[in-house]
Amino acid sequence: MSTDAEGRSSATDPERAVLRAEDLRVSYGEVAALRGLDFHVEEREIVAIIGPNGAGKSTLADAVSGHLPYEGSVSYRGREVADSRASDLVSRGLIHCTETRDLFGYMSVDDNLDLGAYRHRDDLDGRREFVYDLFPTLEERADQNARTMSGGEQQMLAIGRALMSDPDLLLLDEPTLGLAPVVLDDISDGIEEIRDAGVTVVLCEQNVTFAMDHADRIFLLENGRFERKGTPETLRGDEYIREAYLGG
Repeated sequence: MSTDAEGRSSATDPERAVLRAEDLRVSYGEVAALRGLDFHVEEREIVAIIGPNGAGKSTLADAVSGHLPYEGSVSYRGREVADSRASDLVSRGLIHCTETRDLFGYMSVDDNLDLGAYRHRDDLDGRREFVYDLFPTLEERADQNARTMSGGEQQMLAIGRALMSDPDLLLLDEPTLGLAPVVLDDISDGIEEIRDAGVTVVLCEQNVTFAMDHADRIFLLENGRFERKGTPETLRGDEYIREAYLGG
């Protein structure tokens, strides 16, 4: 498999997948939320799942991280996700940073980060230093309660706590939702540094421009189905993508 100048894959090989889904289906009663999805993610890739609110992005994230029953197959490092508890997947390096952030509001930044490392207690200082280098604002507010922070600061903390779990594969669900442009820059820089540190990333994101700026490959999810897929370069030239998501 060839690579570009930065070591990223220029072709994909499902046999080398860290995460692979085949015929992934999820239903809520009689409502089909995901309808037979096939995709894979390779080492150190950033794969983006884009689409409007309600398309099924969070459902996909919950299913592949072991938090939601599914039909079909989802495997992480060659083992079926449904055969493991979500906590065991965390121990194996599959970390899900949810859209709701799930912070402990009455606990400090430092304490929230510590809780992220509850299954990986080795090299805490090194991982904390990485998080603080990534988001210096968190170090400045180390003793501040999470509930008193801005939305952007809370998002940084949620990502930082996920990184304290020493992820091999980091699943980010809507990391830019509702954030100011200045915070978007910090999150944007952070995602690239996370990949440079060797972490594979799945990005579920409504902000299509943001996703295209970072992803190696993109899947457009609408009404539970993948309607488009390809590289950012090819999808920027897609008339439907331009009209519906990039303002023409």
